Amino acid sequence: MIGIIDYGMGNLFSVSKALERLQVSYFVSGNREELKRASAYILPGVGSFNDAMQLLNEQELSSFLQEGVENGKSLLGICLGMQLLFEESVENGLSKGLGLIGGKIERIPNSTLKVPHMGWNQLSYHSPHPLLKDVEEGYVYFVHSYYAKPTDSTVVLASAQYGVQVPAVVGKGNVFGTQFHPEKSSKLGMAILRNFVSLVEGGH
Repeated sequence: MIGIIDYGMGNLFSVSKALERLQVSYFVSGNREELKRASAYILPGVGSFNDAMQLLNEQELSSFLQEGVENGKSLLGICLGMQLLFEESVENGLSKGLGLIGGKIERIPNSTLKVPHMGWNQLSYHSPHPLLKDVEEGYVYFVHSYYAKPTDSTVVLASAQYGVQVPAVVGKGNVFGTQFHPEKSSKLGMAILRNFVSLVEGGH
């Protein structure tokens, strides 16, 4: 049973519909007691980093997720949800994140490319991983102005180019993230979501 974290800043509808298409059992909640019955979590996110962390902290969901991961539950962050997995962000001033993956969130540098990075972009895979099992290279849908700079480059499982190398899929232990929206990324995105569910259920 997947628990989708409702803290006030997530695209809950599209993530829920994607899990329904995969015929996966899930529920949406911001209640810690209810969320304890989930076998794994999805942390969606739309908006600014510091606003999201403030809401997570106020609802005591930050410590809940940190403890859940420490106790072996898997967590998938989507878009802003992926950025929240890191230690800190410079968006609207320096803000502390969940600290589950080492590194910092920085703004995509000004260049000839428009910011935000919005639309379809191609994934390049860095290393084999169960999250990417049988997932063909292709295009996925991004909407973001900030990107992750991990302390350890080996956590980057796939990336996209947009003036800089944008970590698009990250993984460390039982913590995963996609900078793009898998639920809006056609068959490729759905395959990654399916693999996350398989990992949670003990598949390989």
